Amino acid sequence: MRYQIYTDGGSRGNPGDAAIGGVVYGLKKEIVFEFSKYIGVATNNEAEYTAVLTALEWALQHTTGVEAIDFNLDSKLVVEQMNKKWKIKEPRMLVLAQKCWDLIKELGIEVTFSHVMREKNKEADLLVNQALDAHQQ
Repeated sequence: MRYQIYTDGGSRGNPGDAAIGGVVYGLKKEIVFEFSKYIGVATNNEAEYTAVLTALEWALQHTTGVEAIDFNLDSKLVVEQMNKKWKIKEPRMLVLAQKCWDLIKELGIEVTFSHVMREKNKEADLLVNQALDAHQQ
């Protein structure tokens, strides 16, 4: 079985109020898990990485019988950096990326990262905005 995970992170201000969201889909496209959380003040990229980290931390506890995880993000930057195709110049981003790589190693299964257009990531984007809206009320 493969999980399809869609994550997103956003910031209103960059840096500014930031939130993360994500949806994990199972074999039959059913939602297995979802999250939506305000994370404080951060940049868009920090939020994107934090969303991936949150999904990986969840996966560590829920991958029995799972052979692979396919991440789908609308952040080309994070996808290319996680795939080690683009350098990470910002030290804070490198720390977050290294945490992701460490968790992937700990998972011990295939993990891929693909870029998707924003329209294909609507559910995760909605969860980000719900967390931001709830915080700002």
